[in-house]
Amino acid sequence: MDLTIDAMWLFLAIFLITAIIIKVANARVTSDPGCTRSPPPMLNIIALLKLLPTLCTKGPEVTMTYLYNKFGSVFTISFLWKRISFLVGPEVSGLFFQGSESEVSQGNTFEFTVPMFGLENGFAVDYSTRIQEIHFFIDALRPSQLRSHVDPMLREVEMMLLTLLSLKRATLSPYVIVNIKQSMYSGKSVYISYRSTTIMKSTQLQDYFAKWGEEGVVDLKDELNQILMLISSQCLLGNEVREKLFGEIYTLFSGIEGGVNLVSFMLPYFPVPANHRRDKARIRLIEIVYDIMRSRKTCGRVEQDVLQKLMDSRYKDGHRTTEAAVAGMIIALIFAGKHTSSIVSTWTGACLLTHTKFLDVVVEEQREIMRKYKDKIDYNVLSKMETLHSSIKEAGRMHPATLGLIRQTQKNITVRTKEGTEYGIPKGDTLVNLVMLTSKLSHIYKDPEVYDPYRFRPGREEDKVGGKFSYAIFGGGSHVCPGEAYAFLQIKIIWSHLLRNFELKLTSPFPKTDWSKFMLEPKGKVLVNYKRRHLESN
Repeated sequence: MDLTIDAMWLFLAIFLITAIIIKVANARVTSDPGCTRSPPPMLNIIALLKLLPTLCTKGPEVTMTYLYNKFGSVFTISFLWKRISFLVGPEVSGLFFQGSESEVSQGNTFEFTVPMFGLENGFAVDYSTRIQEIHFFIDALRPSQLRSHVDPMLREVEMMLLTLLSLKRATLSPYVIVNIKQSMYSGKSVYISYRSTTIMKSTQLQDYFAKWGEEGVVDLKDELNQILMLISSQCLLGNEVREKLFGEIYTLFSGIEGGVNLVSFMLPYFPVPANHRRDKARIRLIEIVYDIMRSRKTCGRVEQDVLQKLMDSRYKDGHRTTEAAVAGMIIALIFAGKHTSSIVSTWTGACLLTHTKFLDVVVEEQREIMRKYKDKIDYNVLSKMETLHSSIKEAGRMHPATLGLIRQTQKNITVRTKEGTEYGIPKGDTLVNLVMLTSKLSHIYKDPEVYDPYRFRPGREEDKVGGKFSYAIFGGGSHVCPGEAYAFLQIKIIWSHLLRNFELKLTSPFPKTDWSKFMLEPKGKVLVNYKRRHLESN
């Protein structure tokens, strides 16, 4: 981990300043005297400071694992007047995930998302409205809807992987229209839009491919990030963005992502450059979504995409979603889906290419599916890719995109450990469910530090045997991620195509986790050597 002592002291200084501001603005939160259960083991500020060297040199996961091993599945850190209670394991997670809003809520934890997505959706609106919006997402991403997204996803993967693996090295800079003969699946010509100041002819592209040949090295993390942005644009926003505005959309979302940082988390409206870029990007993205919606309404055009589903949604009182609400919801959905999927898909590649035993099994599964279904890829065929699915799930277990999920207690609560000890956590505590640690508990997962996709297959199913919330990297209960199935669908389409059409080898060291990022992604470049092939079913 590259965090320095200076950086940690800066963090503590910012935290202290923020705490003082909150202290002045709000009355001090005190524990309800009605909490009669014994409190969890507690660390005070002195004990916390002693852990700083470990935090700086080995990172948050090692630090939290040390505290778990010392204190057990429930412990509290007290910093000034702020109490944070940590939960590890499914046995103490039931109320965290399934408690009512009057018991455990998300509170104002995610206030930093308001300037990212706007004032008429998400955490800018009341709980009842927010829950209805989540149901809009669930309805738009239900399996019957996901089936219609497979073909657009396939087209994007085909076009991107046939071009970006080589086109990335070209000095192209605003729109190139590239005609590629012979789409891998359809056998037809396909077109993609790429930022450039000139139009590249197909013969120029053919010369370019001849120059670079059939093999090379790419940064897998960067390529998957771009592919998933294209998929999100096509499936969630529609053809208008994909065909005309993708370059601008990609840049604007980079501005939104840049606003997810430590300062923005604690002080979302603090006038730093990253927050300024975030605000400008949000304003422009909302304008683009407004233009698309108004164009559809003016022309009477109805599309089969998520944007249209959100436009047509109605709240319980009968009124339609507003333009501002739809724009915010679609931006939030693209951000969440693309970012998490990019992280999980990159870790999937790094894990599979490092563990050739499982890579061979996944490739053989693709051969078997090709024997049965030829080159056909649809929702049903993707559901047959069980080993690939388990490989993705195992990468997510070992490398979740977050250390923990956050809630706030609205009343005194009681949690019971697997040993039977009961602890009382008072009203006002911040709760952090350490899903990263839960996913590596040895009493749930055999050899939890070992990459083993078979642990999720019939006969073992360690996550189910371990009990509800043993696998919670996508959340759980009423706040479970509505896009989980969509994420797996995207990642399976991408990796199915990669494994069928390329021989791949990881050439950089296995990546470490980048703890400097709010969403935990692989650190640095993930360099992969590729060589084109067409996988034979025999």
